[in-house]
Amino acid sequence: MRMKPLLALGTICLIAAAGVNAQQQTDSIMTVEEAYLNSVEGVIIKELATAEGRDNKQVALQYIESAIEAGRTTEDIQAALNSLAAEGINTIVRENGRTMNSYPDIRAKACELLGKMGTTQAKDTLVAVMYADNEPMVITSAVKSLGELGFNDNDEVVDMIVWITRKFDIILPTSSLALEVLNTYEKLAPNVSNKAPMVESIVRIANNYNYVTPVRNRAYEVLKSVSGSGNNKNGNKSSSQKDTAGK
Repeated sequence: MRMKPLLALGTICLIAAAGVNAQQQTDSIMTVEEAYLNSVEGVIIKELATAEGRDNKQVALQYIESAIEAGRTTEDIQAALNSLAAEGINTIVRENGRTMNSYPDIRAKACELLGKMGTTQAKDTLVAVMYADNEPMVITSAVKSLGELGFNDNDEVVDMIVWITRKFDIILPTSSLALEVLNTYEKLAPNVSNKAPMVESIVRIANNYNYVTPVRNRAYEVLKSVSGSGNNKNGNKSSSQKDTAGK
């Protein structure tokens, strides 16, 4: 009489095992399919990104944006964004002495998407763009993306932003750029080792009447926030030094 329950249990186990095996095979197949689709997508993006003309590059950026939103951040996408962010800067096409492939809007969008990649390579590309580009809209996009990425090893990113802010303060004060600089300073402040250059940069923005009033007011807000955290750290350090001296 016990055989029937045992047989029934055995049958259930076999069915369950078969189901698990089938699911594993399905998962494996899906992984292969996804890999294939990613590969095809990468080829399409690469071809569009390197093709001549603004339209092709805009379509490439649309593909890239859709892929990133779907959670696909492949090496092909990173490489395409690296190229598009420097289009007309590192890769120059000339005709009769004129640069034919300088597309600031393409570079700015590429910088925006680099901020969503979450990689140190994206950070390196953005820093390089800030050094080489002179278009305010591109620099503004790069600064914003650096704030979103959050990397600042050895104050590399903040030092670059301080440098670029001083440059534009002199040659072309741009309120939209100054605002993104302030927002990025605030985001990166907890990861800044030496805050003095950053604070000096914020004060310059606050006192520069070429910037609109809301930007200068924002500078005072960020200055208060950044200086407060800096003073706390310095205060703790001073207290520690006093304790040591007392001992």
